[in-house]
Amino acid sequence: MDFLSLFVKDFIIQLQSPTLAFLIGGMILAALGSELVIPESICTIIVFMLLTKIGLTGGIAIRNSNLADMVLPMIFAVVVGITVVFIARYTLAKLPKVKTVDAIATGGLFGAVSGSTMAAGLTLLEEQNIPYEAWAGALYPFMDIPALVTAIVVANIYLNKKKNSAASATMQKSAIEQPVAAGDYPSTRQEYRSQQQDPEDNRVKIWPIVEESLRGPALSAMLFGLALGLFTQPESVYKSFYDPAFRGLLSILMLVMGIEAWSRVGELRKVAQWYVVYSVVAPFIHGLIAFGLGMIAHQIAGFSMGGVVVLAVIASSSSDISGPPTLRAGIPSANPSAYIGASTAVGTPIAIGVCIPFFVGLAQAIGGR
Repeated sequence: MDFLSLFVKDFIIQLQSPTLAFLIGGMILAALGSELVIPESICTIIVFMLLTKIGLTGGIAIRNSNLADMVLPMIFAVVVGITVVFIARYTLAKLPKVKTVDAIATGGLFGAVSGSTMAAGLTLLEEQNIPYEAWAGALYPFMDIPALVTAIVVANIYLNKKKNSAASATMQKSAIEQPVAAGDYPSTRQEYRSQQQDPEDNRVKIWPIVEESLRGPALSAMLFGLALGLFTQPESVYKSFYDPAFRGLLSILMLVMGIEAWSRVGELRKVAQWYVVYSVVAPFIHGLIAFGLGMIAHQIAGFSMGGVVVLAVIASSSSDISGPPTLRAGIPSANPSAYIGASTAVGTPIAIGVCIPFFVGLAQAIGGR
């Protein structure tokens, strides 16, 4: 009983943190019809600064750390990113009124990482004085890119199989309806065989997907900061500018995300209600998988409990910046209202408002605080 009361107490305290308060406040303002608008250009600058700061932190830490300590968490980040896509492929896609390609795209977005959610998680860890590896933020691309690549590859394989099945059915139907002399082939059969003989046309090219992800604004900003931290000496500008401004900028971004989340709720009405259920449940499942793997790294490689929380938080997040344009380009037939609405309207608020304090509380309970 003491364990439960301590857990609930910590959970409520964490929900009252400034970071989460701004998110909830933004949703309330939007619900009340406020016309408050933060210009998109300002949001772009804020996101760049936040992710550059996270990259700088990780780069400086990696430069001063033992790389062997990072191997297992990085492998687990890749595993989680790929696993999340297949969870959606074989759960969400099987539900009524959910199109398979939309489910795969949703899994890709939930497997990818939200930089803002990660920033909120790191801030909460600092507020609770929970130590974590400074390079933990560098796990971002090791989960983000594999998830997006996997989603696009799986979706294209599914669409190609569906296309080939339709062509085969058309060929068989034509063969039945139009008898032909021996040695002759109807055009449909010729087209089908031609398609079967040209596998290059159906092969999914992975590198362009990776390249598109690396060019995304969120990942570009973080990798830019990571490179600066690794190969230069940016400590002076980091301490005088990026670090002091971090929390204030994050609060503005949380306010914007709260407003955006409320505005996206309407998009979910256009698609199956199962997306809402998935968006509520999935962040916990993904985060618990990552938390479990993080605990293995904790036992084997000495990965800190704070690092375990970071891994769980980025797993429970869903990409809100770089992921949507990547998926739109890679899976154009998927419905953006489904995967973007599920992520922004429900998934992100759940990840930030509930999952972050949940995993922080879980780590504190296990750690004996």
